[in-house]
Amino acid sequence: MRGRLAIPLGLSPSPLLDLSDRESGISSWPFDCHGLWYNLALVVPSLLFIVYLLSQARNSLTKLSHGRSYIMISYYGLLWVVSILNLLWCFLQAWQCTSGKEPAWNLLSLFTTSGMLFLEISLVAFLLQGNYASGLDALMRTFVISGIVVAGDIFLKAIYVFGFGVPLFIDTDESSNRVKWGLWVVHKLLLAAVYGFILFMHHTRWRERLPARPAFYNYILMMFLLNAIALFSCVLVANGAGFGFWLYNLTTVCYHSLYLPFLYVIFLADFFQEEDLHLENVYYSEMKDAGFFDADWE
Repeated sequence: MRGRLAIPLGLSPSPLLDLSDRESGISSWPFDCHGLWYNLALVVPSLLFIVYLLSQARNSLTKLSHGRSYIMISYYGLLWVVSILNLLWCFLQAWQCTSGKEPAWNLLSLFTTSGMLFLEISLVAFLLQGNYASGLDALMRTFVISGIVVAGDIFLKAIYVFGFGVPLFIDTDESSNRVKWGLWVVHKLLLAAVYGFILFMHHTRWRERLPARPAFYNYILMMFLLNAIALFSCVLVANGAGFGFWLYNLTTVCYHSLYLPFLYVIFLADFFQEEDLHLENVYYSEMKDAGFFDADWE
């Protein structure tokens, strides 16, 4: 390029050269850090989900205004906020490998993962309140419980990342950092234990405290399996196994690209797509299939 040949010796590069370098960096972002397929597997599903939410926004807002459900309104708003954060997190993967961007990447990762964790915990906390939990009181109890747990999680991670310099959110190096992977082992173990306990409750006399919809148990089962696999991968990485790093990245892609759409389908889709009377019939049929009315015939 002429811009490159015209630079005198001893002088700084021209703006044209800087612009060329920036354009090269922008065009190469899908290939940075984890590579093209990893970035596409994160970005494409997350972007498509945002597009779907936009296409359904008008009907969803109309349904929410008529339904006047505090729980659904809150979860729909949270879903939007977390989905946008997650899309930014997926797009900005190159910040992991960019000098000077580590603090910004750590903050973005902290807020994104905490938002998704808040959705997870609040949904579980709501389910554990029983079949008849509804209204503003149930919502407040759910958010208080979730807020306390997530605030503690944020505080602990912030100490590790910004206080001790542990690279919790930098996943571009297979080297074993026992402090980092030890923390993730504890984190995944706690989540897997909670989901496993709910699955166990379904086979005990306490199952009547849980919602009667099989779709919720499918959600719990999938989250248990995901966290169990993530736990196994963290243990492998902590012991220096390269396969564990690959498996951990796979669970990360599945979580960040599929969890939010999965949550929408399980928890919100019926509210937006079904008429109230038909929805009640669906719930009754699912309760019957789950065996909650068997005692009436004995």
